[in-house]
Formats: sequence, C-alpha cells, structure tokens
Amino acid sequence: QVQLVESGGGSVQAGGSLRLSCSASGYTYCMGWFRQVSGKPREVVARILTASGNAYYADSVKGRFTISRDNAKNTLILQMNNLKPEDTAMYYCAARSISWGGCVGLDAYSYWGQGTQVTVSS
Repeated sequence: QVQLVESGGGSVQAGGSLRLSCSASGYTYCMGWFRQVSGKPREVVARILTASGNAYYADSVKGRFTISRDNAKNTLILQMNNLKPEDTAMYYCAARSISWGGCVGLDAYSYWGQGTQVTVSS
C-alpha cells in the first residue's frame, strides 16, 4: 500500500508560479501528476520513473512545468511556472508500485492522492 498526500495548490494570477508536493509512504516505481476539470476526463500532466528520473510531459505544459523527485524524502514535486488560466484544475498525484506493465495511462496507477486545487486567474 502507498499513501499519497498532496500539498501546495492555491490561486495565482496568470504568469505566476506554484509548487505542488506529494509525499509518498512506500515504494513507487513511477509517479505522475494528473489534472481534471469538472465535467472533463482526467488527463496526465507529467510522469516520472522513480529510480531513473526519466520524465514525460504533456505538450500543453512542456517548457513551463517540471516534475522531479526528492528520493531522500520520498516526495514528488511539480514546479509550475508561467501558469495560464487553462491550467486551472484539480491536480492529483498518483503512484504505481509494480515495475512491469508500464506507466502510461490512468489505469496504470493504483494509488491516488486526494487532489489539490490550482486556480489561475487572467
């Protein structure tokens, strides 16, 4: 079992920055940040392989967001810069502890945080 606790959401004006953190309680093979707007499907923002640090970003956030891991603290971080109103969503941290089967798609992740709201005003 892996427990995930997110923090760091909030409200910011367009062009501003926020930093999301996700503290994990156990072993993770890969982790990711996802976001969801009410009435729309949850979508991947970025994901990372825990051991190697190899990361993937959605096209919409490339060059603005950075996903990273503090392995000593077992914490996943999402640094969000140059935020846009379209980044407004509930952001969720997710983790997978099984090392086979891949890390692509929502179904790959067994563990989810409670979500943290990010609101960007124009």
